[in-house]
Amino acid sequence: MITKILCSLSAISALSTCAFAVTGFADEQPNIVLIFADDLGYGDLSCYGATKLQTPNIDRLAKEGRRFTDAHSASAVCTPSRYALLTGEYPHRKSLYAPVFLKTGLVIDHDQQTIASVLKDAGYETAIIGKWHLGFGDKTPDWNGELKPGPLELGFDYYFGLPVVNSHPPFVYVENHRVVGMVPEDPFVYGKKAKTQEIPEKMKLDNIGGADAAHALYDDYQVGTTLTKKTVQWIKECGEKKFFLCLSTTNIHHPFTPAPRFQGTSECGLYGDFVHELDWIVGEVVKTLEQQGVADNTLIIVTSDNGGMFNHTGQETWKMGHALNGKYLGFKFDAWEGGHRVPFIVRWPGKVEAGSTSDELICNVDMIASFAALTGQTLQDGQGQDSVNILPALTGGSVERDHLLLSPFKKSHLSIRKGKWMYIGGQGGGGFTSKEVGNHGFGGPAAITFTGRENSDIENGKIKKGAPPAQLYDLKNDPAQTTNLYNSYPEVVQEMEALLKSYKPATSIKKKAKK
Repeated sequence: MITKILCSLSAISALSTCAFAVTGFADEQPNIVLIFADDLGYGDLSCYGATKLQTPNIDRLAKEGRRFTDAHSASAVCTPSRYALLTGEYPHRKSLYAPVFLKTGLVIDHDQQTIASVLKDAGYETAIIGKWHLGFGDKTPDWNGELKPGPLELGFDYYFGLPVVNSHPPFVYVENHRVVGMVPEDPFVYGKKAKTQEIPEKMKLDNIGGADAAHALYDDYQVGTTLTKKTVQWIKECGEKKFFLCLSTTNIHHPFTPAPRFQGTSECGLYGDFVHELDWIVGEVVKTLEQQGVADNTLIIVTSDNGGMFNHTGQETWKMGHALNGKYLGFKFDAWEGGHRVPFIVRWPGKVEAGSTSDELICNVDMIASFAALTGQTLQDGQGQDSVNILPALTGGSVERDHLLLSPFKKSHLSIRKGKWMYIGGQGGGGFTSKEVGNHGFGGPAAITFTGRENSDIENGKIKKGAPPAQLYDLKNDPAQTTNLYNSYPEVVQEMEALLKSYKPATSIKKKAKK
């Protein structure tokens, strides 16, 4: 009885402390800059151990803020990860496992709350600059007309960037609701080859062409520079207004097209050069904040949509001695740690301890709950249902997270993390599985053997005969996932499987209540 009373008092005290912290945050309401890099792996920054490249600007943020070592993207795939970031909802609830492309409509219901709509309700100017990759239109995009609904219907005041991804068409810029440079007498035409640069790992150039004037404005090697200029301009235009910016870079997604001044600057080829350009982009943003006199009242977050990808350029940089995802097993698309464990750096002067690190388990799905708490708001019923407020972790506290659902490319490998345990619902990584070195889809057991990594289920590039049907890893003692403990801890497997089954493959999205 006494124990129960003490526990209750402790819980009340913890809640009071949390409430005090949230109130304090809400009183501050800083500007927010979220830099969401593309395919940046855990091992792709020098502050996370990279030696073949250097990232001084991002390293500076780590020195002046906090670096997280157990941060994850909710999905190991780009589109689903972005869905989780904006909505605070696991992408499997929308049956999102794969990237979307040219003919896909908006995958987010425009009645859903997003990080942008939450901050807009709090009086923030909001913008997203860079890669979108979440579709346009109710059913399919109208490339020759209004691209609506899109970012502006989800709470963003301004959008400029790439409509899909830098590897897939259309290779143009979109500003707000329209393609930049689009003219009626020169429309897009499906099935026509686009007049655009032909670069290795740039794909599907013949899916849609026409719109020559719009295509002419897009130079692959100047995308990073163009997005940076737009970002700097928008921050300056905000003046003294509170603002939220999501800078969604194309660095370091294929094709690897750093501006000429960055080419040859790293020791691991175009891959490292593209990371160097990303670091420059971050430096330009920070410099602009300082010039505007708002750097000390700006919360900056740098993270990635998923782990590094073992595409052709990724394989080449590996041969040069660069480990994309550090010590972690696997790559983008995988349920293994390399697919979704990502860099996560936060700087907020006076609130986040400089030079600190945290091993708290956090995820990009947590942004909407955190931003709502930061601005003293409560999410509406059914909104952000998988999001956890991680603000306490920024200032040295702990996060109240019991478990985390993680999605790879294959829905058969939906996974659960709880405490030190990681459970993967199938054999292998659940991502790409080509066995051919040099192939764009090289992955799975063949890639693990190629990289010289060890895993008890894998031998000579294949799953061993008699290997367990699923995987269980003790990440505290085996972060590199060398040993599958599925057969050693049946009671843990049973618990994790039950927890995973409690998540239905897809549930209906609860719409935002009408005001």
